[in-house]
Amino acid sequence: MLTRDTIFALSSGALPSGVAVVRLSGPATADVLERMTGGVPPPRRAKLTAIANGEDLLDRGLCLFFPGPTSFTGEDCGELHLHGGRAVVAAVLEALGSLPGLRAAEAGEFTKRAFLHGKVDLTGAEALSDLIAAETEAQRRFALANSSEQHRMLYDKWRQQLIHARAMIEAELDFADESDVPGSVAETVWAELTDLRAAIAAHAASYRDAEILRDGFQVVILGAPNAGKSSLLNVLARREVAIVTDEPGTTRDILEVNLDIGGMKLVLTDTAGIREARGRVEAIGIERSLARAERADLVLLLEDAAAPAPFRGLPDRPRLRVGNKSDLLVGQSPDYDCLISTTTGDGLDRLLDLLRERSAGYQERAGEILPFRARHVALLNEAVESLDTALHGIPEDLELRAENLRLASVALGRVCGDIDVEDLLDTIFSSFCIGK
Repeated sequence: MLTRDTIFALSSGALPSGVAVVRLSGPATADVLERMTGGVPPPRRAKLTAIANGEDLLDRGLCLFFPGPTSFTGEDCGELHLHGGRAVVAAVLEALGSLPGLRAAEAGEFTKRAFLHGKVDLTGAEALSDLIAAETEAQRRFALANSSEQHRMLYDKWRQQLIHARAMIEAELDFADESDVPGSVAETVWAELTDLRAAIAAHAASYRDAEILRDGFQVVILGAPNAGKSSLLNVLARREVAIVTDEPGTTRDILEVNLDIGGMKLVLTDTAGIREARGRVEAIGIERSLARAERADLVLLLEDAAAPAPFRGLPDRPRLRVGNKSDLLVGQSPDYDCLISTTTGDGLDRLLDLLRERSAGYQERAGEILPFRARHVALLNEAVESLDTALHGIPEDLELRAENLRLASVALGRVCGDIDVEDLLDTIFSSFCIGK
């Protein structure tokens, strides 16, 4: 794809900063560098230079040039490394915007151009967005693994199997009298396609693990009023997130904090105390608490170990039974998975170890090939449905069954952007940050 305009954007993040990087991409890049710095540096070599708008000196910094097609976007690209003051950057961006044929880049437009020029596939582009947003070691490893060619290689292998199967079927239809064409595909092709269908379905089903790696392991603290749920949230967050009082029902809404536990993102949620509600507002808070717990990857069932008040109606989710206020126990050893005191800090290291153990299995999958977007899963399931239709079709209707194999291969091709994705591009790249 050829583009006529040249785009620019600040790509280095919030200001002020030590250094700010302004990125350009498009056919006018070399002319812009020539005009603003007095010359184009050798490819991929930094040049210290004055950066000016005509006679107006804007800054002194580094200039780099990356000629296409051996650049990130596949076009001529340039970078101006400036001092990271707001006024400096604003002056340079204003100067660029005043030049003919230049415009400010839209969100994700650099990566979109890289895709359109064949530098990255859609899954790789989406993984780059995740890499920028990564907060923990597991997220970084997962995004970096996904930015490679491994998804394309897997889906292309499956597509080739489908293409081969279609070729065998169509050969039987068109050349049944030829001696070198198998007389029946039932025992060869359909058995292979049954195995392929199972592999794609299992792959699609692994999305939940990928979702946990990307968005975090969801832990919900559930318990009676005054069990210490908000105190536990504050202690683990190491800041005052929730209001803590002796009055039951203080917490009426859901509060969340993100923690990094052993390199894994953990989303810890404080909820309203579970009891017979004293008012409509509290009742709504309790309903929300139980609804959130239904979607949790782990429930921390917190009890006041000195005066336990167990309750019924717990969601059927994995759980840890945690006893709080161990500092108030005298000669008692209640049976809990973990006994803690949010006042003294006793037992909190043990609780963190348990949380680390419960989430470790997901972290171990960070290097695996998993579908990591709902878009991927929808297309994979579409391929499975088409394969189901082909596998269970009327044996004599080979034309229709072959058509369903074609639809399955098209769905796989759309995952990486090999087939018909124009309608998706704006949606996918609009979630990127400006300058990427």
